[in-house]
Amino acid sequence: MHAPYSLQALDARRSVPSKQLGAPGPDEDTLLRMLTSAVRVPDHGKLVPFRFLRIGGDARAALGDFLAERTLAADPLASPATIAKERGRFGDAPVVIVVIASLRTEHKVPEQEQLLTAGCVCFALLQAAQAHGFGAQWLTAWMAYDPAVTGYLGLGEHERIAGFIHIGTPRMQVPERERPDPRALLRDWTP
Repeated sequence: MHAPYSLQALDARRSVPSKQLGAPGPDEDTLLRMLTSAVRVPDHGKLVPFRFLRIGGDARAALGDFLAERTLAADPLASPATIAKERGRFGDAPVVIVVIASLRTEHKVPEQEQLLTAGCVCFALLQAAQAHGFGAQWLTAWMAYDPAVTGYLGLGEHERIAGFIHIGTPRMQVPERERPDPRALLRDWTP
């Protein structure tokens, strides 16, 4: 691959808000190709400390209903707008891939490095989605950290949600936003 093309692809990455993602989403072959790219990440110890969970079709509404129930359980006075927001949280993008960090707590590779690997998978999946012409957004929010939600999704004791990657066809052109100047962030270390 030619370096300028690779850099153009990296520099063109944009998150498309999940509310602006619609059908169609990737078909099975395209999704598997995207995941093939996403798993090519740094992985100290070759532990593969991640797995995927696909949420699509009616499962999106079922998860939204569960989130609405959890919201009401936490706050019985939650407004109808808040409940509707939670119910519709997974209703736009046709495919959501949950990237799950499957931590090997007994391994010599620190959990932090395993989490970083799962985070790299999230980023690589965003890149792969865009390379295939789809829009994507990496989200977490409260449900990624709620034990009832992670249990509902079938996560094990040593698993965490690294991200919900919403994937679909963009309904809008995402404008460029201001990016940090790397020169302002770079310092030379001297002893």
